[in-house]
Amino acid sequence: MPDLHLDGRPLSVPSGTTVAAALALSGDGSTRTSLSGDRRAPLCGMGVCQECRVTIDGLRRLACQTLCRDGMQVETRP
Repeated sequence: MPDLHLDGRPLSVPSGTTVAAALALSGDGSTRTSLSGDRRAPLCGMGVCQECRVTIDGLRRLACQTLCRDGMQVETRP
């Protein structure tokens, strides 16, 4: 069961959980804020729409394509 940090908050999720699913389990499921200030969330779930972009361990990644692992740092806000 991976333990990660989501926007600085600790979160434990079942093994095999994607970051997008962890976001949904943790609250509102938002992955980023648009230029207009609206919160955005994953749309397609397969990496095409790019709406699930988050910062994982300092790099921009697609949340729907990334499995959670111990110690992972996920940031949804700039």
